[in-house]
Amino acid sequence: MLKRLGRSAHDRRVVVLIAWLLALVGLGAASGAAGSGFTSEFTLPAVESADGFDVLESDFGGRSAGQSGSIAFEAEQGVEDPAVVAAMTEYLTAVDAIDDVTVTSPYTEQGANQIARQGERAGEVAYAVVEVPRDYSLEDALVVSEEMRELMPTVDGVRIEIGGQIFAEFEPPKSEIIGLSFAIVILILSFGSVLAMGLPIGTAIFGIGVGAALVTLLSQIVEMPDFTLTLGIMIGLGVGIDYALFIVTRFREERHRGRDNGESTAIAINTAGRAVLFAGITVVISLLGMLLMGVQFVNGLAIGAAVTVAVTMLASVTLLPALLGFAGDRVEVTRWRGIIAAGLVALALLGFGLGFGAALFAIPAAAVVVVAGFFVGPLKAELPRRTPKPTEQTLPYRWSRFVQAHPWPMAIGGTLALIALALPVFSLRLGFSDEGNFAEDTSARQAYDLLAEGFGPGHNGPILIVAQLPEGTDLATLEAVTAAVGADSGVAFASPAVPNDPAAPTAALWQVIPTSAPQDEATYDLVDRLRDDVLPGTIEGSGIETYVTGSVAVAVDFSDYLAARLPLFFAAVLALSFLLLMAVFRSVLVPLKAVVMNLISIGAAYGLAVAVFQWGWGGGLLGVEPAPIEPFVPMMLFAIVFGLSMDYEVFLLSRVKEEYDRDRDNARAVADGLAATARVITAAAAIMVVVFAAFMLEDDRVIKLFGLGLASAIALDATIVRMLLVPATMELLGDRNWWLPGWLDRILPRIDVEGEHHADDTTAPDADQEPVPVG
Repeated sequence: MLKRLGRSAHDRRVVVLIAWLLALVGLGAASGAAGSGFTSEFTLPAVESADGFDVLESDFGGRSAGQSGSIAFEAEQGVEDPAVVAAMTEYLTAVDAIDDVTVTSPYTEQGANQIARQGERAGEVAYAVVEVPRDYSLEDALVVSEEMRELMPTVDGVRIEIGGQIFAEFEPPKSEIIGLSFAIVILILSFGSVLAMGLPIGTAIFGIGVGAALVTLLSQIVEMPDFTLTLGIMIGLGVGIDYALFIVTRFREERHRGRDNGESTAIAINTAGRAVLFAGITVVISLLGMLLMGVQFVNGLAIGAAVTVAVTMLASVTLLPALLGFAGDRVEVTRWRGIIAAGLVALALLGFGLGFGAALFAIPAAAVVVVAGFFVGPLKAELPRRTPKPTEQTLPYRWSRFVQAHPWPMAIGGTLALIALALPVFSLRLGFSDEGNFAEDTSARQAYDLLAEGFGPGHNGPILIVAQLPEGTDLATLEAVTAAVGADSGVAFASPAVPNDPAAPTAALWQVIPTSAPQDEATYDLVDRLRDDVLPGTIEGSGIETYVTGSVAVAVDFSDYLAARLPLFFAAVLALSFLLLMAVFRSVLVPLKAVVMNLISIGAAYGLAVAVFQWGWGGGLLGVEPAPIEPFVPMMLFAIVFGLSMDYEVFLLSRVKEEYDRDRDNARAVADGLAATARVITAAAAIMVVVFAAFMLEDDRVIKLFGLGLASAIALDATIVRMLLVPATMELLGDRNWWLPGWLDRILPRIDVEGEHHADDTTAPDADQEPVPVG
């Protein structure tokens, strides 16, 4: 079936290309017209903070239950100077007039506590609370944020900053452009052909373009966090280039054997394309496994990433064979004009991604080189084609033999290295970083710092306590709650109880300001103490039901909720991976080793993330400060890396198994399999690493975290695991690698990732023979 698909896409290449162009343009236009529904807030599961928001909604008319930000300001002459009061009151009134926006001014009775009264900044700093509905999308908030900035007055001696993540400035990511520039270089070095380089790049761009448009449309009906699109592009770009790389590599092997373009394409899709489908479906299933967590926010993240991967996978087996049909024999021909032009394009992309606009001169320069290449003899000249070395003379073969000659030291050394990198994971603390981690030049960070200076660090993350009161509740009990909460060492200020109806109250609300910042462990501990000790001991026997809520309580509940479900998710992904590999390789020990080694390598990536982002080691180089690890990150990294590592696992071990089936010589099968696949695995991993690492240049801390985690996990998997632990452990196990009980062999389904082939279809070309010229 896949062979027919590849041949059909090749032969009907014009129709296939037009279909993809229509999909890209049509879906792009539809998503642009519909807009996005991405949000920085999320629907909570059944936790205490969610119950508290329900009480706020029902008894206080939604007060403090929406999304909120702040307008923080300072004045050298004092915020109560008449000129400052007049200008800021006019400004805040205009902001309050914006649809769906509610402003609580510090110059009103309700906002009387919003002017700093103590400390060095007393009377110099104040803020207004800005609330929008809870269901506000990121796009809606961006419009409001722009209006607030346009209305902002200019007053001598006054600085105004807009705070709150919902109103934070948004910079479109450029990291994928930087990743593309490096991918161009790596692909040219790998293929030695400009056109062969362009095919994976073009396929990936089409895939992530269509995928991004679909995800944007889906964000209107599925709750998705604001960084879903960036994460999807990051993953889609990496896997899209990798999948196309495997297929183009196999296509070129078949052309070197003398087959025509159409037959080579069909075989490449039926073999490498089959492995791509297997790997891609595994990534999609791993991502969708996050639906087990039962949180809409996580569901949206999983669906967005899975859709992007699925579309890039589809592009690899439909669009790519069509592009191979257009390329024809020119895939093997590289001229100096192409190399120079490709280098200039890579330079332009890198310059644009880093913000160096002057580097864009390289685009017209590249066009000039291409045109001149038709007339200037030296530019028209072909580069000499590479002559492959005999297998035994290749570096991967010699390396494999070296590892196999010293299996115990290599296996122990590699394992200890990964374990050492993984040790920091034992101090992992899940939680949400606050706005103190934003770039220092952003308005959100400036507002955060102003509030911390004027009111203390805890003012950036107030805790809310709401209570449902039985009829006839003694007011003395409410005063006792205020006193008990205020007496806690972690509380800077506890407001008096605010009843929903002074005449006949059925609910009460307290605002609690911690002494520590929202992301600090001490603040999380305060939430737990209030819930477990302070409030129960104060209201016992009164019939009052209290709920600790607010943004900090949400972070605590969400972290605990996901942490409790992580073992179930890990077990599901591990079991799926083990069963799939066992069905593919007809072995018990090979998939068991793969699962264990992948666990260790992912643990090492977690350890690096903890050391940099939680402990702050080297954080200055990335522009990050110590903070907890976002609770959804370990789960996402696990799903993505486990799925991607399956790609390399299948590609390497299927070749080893093929060699072993031929002559039953395990040692030679491992060496030959590694020699045949090392180059393409190295190139694929290098592309993934640079694409993911480029995202560490973004301002968003979560994206930086994903970039480091994914880049380090792929680097460790493709080096220590694939090139060290796999050959060492396979040498130690010998023929036992392929042991499978007969009863299990009979009940396991057979999954063929190589397709129907003859021996000459899959055997590597004789390294002693020159490739058949096709250009």
